[in-house]
Amino acid sequence: MNADHEHNRADLHKDPARVSGMFDQVAKNYDRTNTVLSMGNDRMWRAATTRAVAPRSGQRILDLAAGTGASSVALARSGAQVVAADFSPGMIAEGRRRHGSGSPDGGIPNLTFVQADATALPFEDAEFDTVTMSFGLRNVNDPKKALRELLRVTKPGGRLVVCEFSHPPSRSFNGLYRFYNDRILPVVAKTVSSNADAYDYLNESIRDWPGQRTLSAWIREAGWTDVAYRNLSMGIVALHRATKPEDAPSTKSAARRPARTPKG
Repeated sequence: MNADHEHNRADLHKDPARVSGMFDQVAKNYDRTNTVLSMGNDRMWRAATTRAVAPRSGQRILDLAAGTGASSVALARSGAQVVAADFSPGMIAEGRRRHGSGSPDGGIPNLTFVQADATALPFEDAEFDTVTMSFGLRNVNDPKKALRELLRVTKPGGRLVVCEFSHPPSRSFNGLYRFYNDRILPVVAKTVSSNADAYDYLNESIRDWPGQRTLSAWIREAGWTDVAYRNLSMGIVALHRATKPEDAPSTKSAARRPARTPKG
């Protein structure tokens, strides 16, 4: 294994530069690999998230950790103004190539791509009607801070939707799931991914990530209300929802925060 390949393998310390570099490397084949490894369930999870967001024309929606924009495109089809934000410049570049103005189909005019750090978002307070994050919160080195940042940029009365890997409540099914992640997934990843080590990290991060109730508690601690979740695929994934209180105190920032570029 060469040094560059090793550099692009994140670990549970979730150093931002290493996480970003890892996703840069897998950007081109990321969506195809996810579909193979999830046995097609990623499409169902994405559809459930879109239904939970319930996008409407005239809304402004932040899709954080958007990757190449697969989830963002589904949201933008409603006519809402969608900002696809991701920490990985490689992911953003791939998203723009596929869906930007220079793409073969001319792009989606109500979809924009922005590089952004989840813990210091480059947006004004109360800028979005809904904020959503799919399979990205787990990769942030300070997820509680990210939840507070998402609250800051959401309008009072606005909504949060987080889709994230979780822990199946059934002990027998959880054992089967762990067997798949530990024994089957690494073999398949070596076949279909340009960086199989990245999917070793995926397995580790899922195992280390808290369960549904703990994440719900974190969301409440960040200031969100009406917190609820429902399990998808028997709890492999959980879809969390919450609302920003109408009377939430303002945290007006003096100026728009610049997007941060990760340093190697």
